[in-house]
Amino acid sequence: MSGTAPWWRDAVIYQVYIRSFADGNGDGVGDIAGIRSRLPYLKSLGVDAIWINPWYKSPMADHGYDVADYRAIDPLFGTVAEAEELIAEAHRHGIRVIPDIVPNHTSDQHAWFQAALAAGPGSPERERYVFRPGRGPDGGEPPNDWVSCFGGPAWTRLPDGDWYLHLFAPEQPDLNWEHPEVRAEFESILRFWFSRGVDGFRIDVAHGLVKHPGLPDLPPRQQPAQQGPLATADPSQEGPQQHTDHPHWDRDEVHEIYRAWRKVADEFPGDRCFVAEAWADTPERLAAYVRRDGLHTAFNFDFLMSSWSAKDLRAVIDDSLGMLGAVGAPATWVLSNHDVMRHTSRYGRTTVKRWAVNEPYRPEGPVDLELGTRRARAAALLMLALPGGAYIYQGEELGLPEVEDLPEAVLQDPIWERSGHTDRGRDGCRVPIPWSGRTPPYGFSPEDASAAPWLPQPADWAEHTVEAQTRDETSMLELYRGAVRLRREHPALGDGTLTWLDAAEGVLAFRRDPGFVCVVNLSATAYRLPDHTSILLASGTAQGGLLAPDEAVWLSV
Repeated sequence: MSGTAPWWRDAVIYQVYIRSFADGNGDGVGDIAGIRSRLPYLKSLGVDAIWINPWYKSPMADHGYDVADYRAIDPLFGTVAEAEELIAEAHRHGIRVIPDIVPNHTSDQHAWFQAALAAGPGSPERERYVFRPGRGPDGGEPPNDWVSCFGGPAWTRLPDGDWYLHLFAPEQPDLNWEHPEVRAEFESILRFWFSRGVDGFRIDVAHGLVKHPGLPDLPPRQQPAQQGPLATADPSQEGPQQHTDHPHWDRDEVHEIYRAWRKVADEFPGDRCFVAEAWADTPERLAAYVRRDGLHTAFNFDFLMSSWSAKDLRAVIDDSLGMLGAVGAPATWVLSNHDVMRHTSRYGRTTVKRWAVNEPYRPEGPVDLELGTRRARAAALLMLALPGGAYIYQGEELGLPEVEDLPEAVLQDPIWERSGHTDRGRDGCRVPIPWSGRTPPYGFSPEDASAAPWLPQPADWAEHTVEAQTRDETSMLELYRGAVRLRREHPALGDGTLTWLDAAEGVLAFRRDPGFVCVVNLSATAYRLPDHTSILLASGTAQGGLLAPDEAVWLSV
């Protein structure tokens, strides 16, 4: 990478799901004090920045994605002063800090929504949200047929007869981004946190802010109105969709908002950046978010949703690099996050299905964690060798699997209730991560903790702890540490380009100059490595010049 290029073009960013990272005060829930206590670990991992899921004041109907006050930290996690101390301390470790921002909706406890409820139909206070009269002779039917991403209708009726829109839970009313006060308020919120030293923001539901002014019903083939990993879509619609004029997802008008946000970020020194959670149905649509006057980066969900297939992965890589490169933006690769099944478990199936926008992920058959772990190790080397930036979801560097057998009594994701107990939701990837010891809470909470972790940890996670894996050269953790260190040191890695090399069917091989080759064997037979001077890093043994199935290697050439 060029020494003058912005840091975010090839950063390795670690996602901190704050509730489940580290519990500093013993109440069973992770917090800012816990993050501060683990900064040396993050430094040892070699990451450039941390993205922190919402820490704002919230009733926690959706674990912080229902924000009541964007300028306050929830007492569960700490205080604004503690957040400022964390930012300063992280900077001393050479780690940047990127909080989440949630602009599509607020909490129903937000002062604006409470004022809207008190003011009544037709009031200026209601214009900041999406209130409408109902359909039918008595207004008793919703204004349209939109459906909540968490299940059920996207509209709730108030006693005064008005309906309000919530594309997520009823406790998360959607804002009206046509209203100038909404736009001004969020620009003010950005400045509030930028002035306290944050280095950027991850934008939740970045594709969802603007709605069609007429709020039309959905075209039949787009039912239900959902997008992303939470979606429960028509299973008969297979494969990628061409872009359609959706009434509330990925509308062209959203980019005007982000051009204004980019100007706010540019007011502050130090290459402040945004990363968009934007679910778009083509690479061209995704590239629109990261043009030179817009956002800086966007998550590459096509990579996350690919099957375990050399052909599919190569197509995703080519499309992503081509479309993003055309607008001068880097790719941003990701394998897991707090909304999807952990990739160790996704890859641990005989069939790893390709998974498209507007489709749920439904694993097929029992999980083989030995297979999933082998593939996850190879996937990590593939991701960290690609041009651009990469995100690591907490615990993936420990090889954590999805916890697929959480008792129903402990499930907390709103999807579980909203789906009528038919969809277990996302709790399985959010279980608190293990740090040390042989039994729960595995160092997640202090020894004298007053409460158990907010979700129970499996009894067999002792071998997954940071303590157990540190200095074990065969461990997932040391593989990640080695890969991130090499990525930082090797002149070929980070931002830039790649050149594909000829390889057998089912094998991905590419060169990055100077002198680096990555080979990933996704076939069923061993593959003879190309000529090389040394092996820099291998996900497996790579013995006798052969690369076994589901393994990857970094070569010096």
